Amino acid sequence: MKLIFLGLSITSSWGNGHATTYRGLCRALRRRGHRILFYEWDAPWYGGRHRDLNPAECDYADIRLFVDWEAVRGELRRELSDADAVLLGSYFRQGVEAAEFLAQAFDGPRLFYDIDTPVTVAAFEEAGAAEYLRAEQVRLFDVYLSFTGGPVLRVLESRYGAARAAPLYCSVDPERYRATEPSAAYACALGYMGTYAPDRQPGVETFLVEPARRRPDSTFVVAGPQYPPDLHWPPNVKRVDHIPPAEHAAFYSSCRLTLNVTRAAMRRWGWSPSVRVFEAAACGAAIVSDLWDGLDAFLEPGREVLIARTADSVLDYLDLTDVELREIGEAARARVLQEHTNDARAAQLEAEVERARGRAPAVG
Repeated sequence: MKLIFLGLSITSSWGNGHATTYRGLCRALRRRGHRILFYEWDAPWYGGRHRDLNPAECDYADIRLFVDWEAVRGELRRELSDADAVLLGSYFRQGVEAAEFLAQAFDGPRLFYDIDTPVTVAAFEEAGAAEYLRAEQVRLFDVYLSFTGGPVLRVLESRYGAARAAPLYCSVDPERYRATEPSAAYACALGYMGTYAPDRQPGVETFLVEPARRRPDSTFVVAGPQYPPDLHWPPNVKRVDHIPPAEHAAFYSSCRLTLNVTRAAMRRWGWSPSVRVFEAAACGAAIVSDLWDGLDAFLEPGREVLIARTADSVLDYLDLTDVELREIGEAARARVLQEHTNDARAAQLEAEVERARGRAPAVG
């Protein structure tokens, strides 16, 4: 099939989780014989040293960077003429305009891929629109694919008119994410990787900063961009501004424990696994995570993931033996490789496209 994507970014993983998701999915689709065309607005903040995928060197997708949406629409219309399906992603800068354009220009399967579903639905509830999609545009798509499963899928169908809402969770490439040689740059008792978010920072404070204060002889790492300069870290917390995807496996392999903290909107709806969880698990890392509805559908608490409720619980986990932590990491890896690989997601996307081909266009 010829599949056209319009997404936030595939060329830069700086400050977003979209790029690694699109790379893994598109790479798996290409392995399955499909042709991928990816349109990305050339955001200034994703250029220069923040662009860690050169479009000219990408061998699994034809990447089209553009500056002017009006100028690129003619080219996109021509490419749509022989496309088998088109997929519009959340946070695509021109998403509102693109949704209307695709409804008029393409009568094949149109899919919306929401990598930020709880954020989108919260915006619908508050203002009737997110910056990249209006609530009434949900019905323009044959399938609404969501990073979040569970109850929100029925809300999308019953309240916002989605013809079909289905989960397409994040995933991982087991060839790129597996245990590797630890790196002295990331070696720590507990490490956390994530872009700064105000609603996530209290969890970082409780589950990492407070344990760091109480274990001054141990090293802790917080990796990710956009943290305010006025945040005060204990001296044994090491800050790393950005870790490129090629070094993620080394990071996870260097932490005795890896912390996952979930944003408030994701906790509200549940069923929102982070790509960082699957990446860490694929590397055999022992994961400590905050608790949210649906977590046990992805990893079994106590056997495949450790649940953080207080700073004291994290300190207890830090006292587990290396053997105990290794058993938890290995169990998580086995689960993820069975259910949450890029190839599994590519097969799910194929099935959704084929299903949509049998449905009348959802324009209206």
